[in-house]
Amino acid sequence: MDQDQEQNKDLGTQGQEDQLKGKFNQAAGNVQKKVGQVTGDSSTEAKGTARELGGKVQSKAGEAEKDIDRRLDDDNR
Repeated sequence: MDQDQEQNKDLGTQGQEDQLKGKFNQAAGNVQKKVGQVTGDSSTEAKGTARELGGKVQSKAGEAEKDIDRRLDDDNR
């Protein structure tokens, strides 16, 4: 997708993408955290925890974007 198309996405579409990316980052962070726990590598565990939390924030931001888009759509009807 080129830059113009990326900028023309509505909030609902962008929100859905952010939500999916956030869920992926949560899962990847959880795996990374577990690997750190199993191997005794506290740095990997901390990075996994940070990635997991970042994914939660990204997912929540996506939910908010979708909610704003829905409300704007309702107001424009």
